[in-house]
Amino acid sequence: MLWAAVGAVVASALWAGALFLLDPLGDDPDLRGYRAKANLCSAVDYTALRTEYAEEDNAPTHNSLKHKAIDQSYCSISLKKSSSSSYSDAYLSVQMELHKETDPGVEFTALWSEYSQRYEDYDVEKVSGFGDEAYLVTEDTTSGSGTSGSRAVILAVRDGWMTYQMSWSVYPSSYETATPPAIGEVSRWVKTDTRSTMENLRSA
Repeated sequence: MLWAAVGAVVASALWAGALFLLDPLGDDPDLRGYRAKANLCSAVDYTALRTEYAEEDNAPTHNSLKHKAIDQSYCSISLKKSSSSSYSDAYLSVQMELHKETDPGVEFTALWSEYSQRYEDYDVEKVSGFGDEAYLVTEDTTSGSGTSGSRAVILAVRDGWMTYQMSWSVYPSSYETATPPAIGEVSRWVKTDTRSTMENLRSA
């Protein structure tokens, strides 16, 4: 009985030690200084995209959610080339989540690295220079100078336990006098605006 008790104590100690080594912070969320905002639109910088869409959206829509497990903020912006545009020429949305109880790393990788499994028209590229992990997801089903199809660019980023997406989309039929910008050009704008927006979310 004595040896069984000693064995149980040793096993318990080894288990505790293993847990400490695997999770020395005790599951403290790694938020990297990011803060959720009730109005995410106030932190979104889309200066680069305004190279194409000069008209500012004075009434973007936003919503947010706060919970002990997650904080989430969302912003939707209407993009117009000029004040003469009758409708939106394109659409921009930004979303960020602060995961406060669960590390989102494994699920983030699965969802974004395999995005094309769900939507076959999309291409996925892992990119560097954004947090711990980032994916550029693009779609272009337009046909030359015609008005059919659509184009989209999504940049998804994980930095610690913070996840973020900036998404641009357009339907060529909504452009009144010109064709939409190329995917490569928009990708550069989205990357630039993501860097500055993420910095704003740290200093918020």
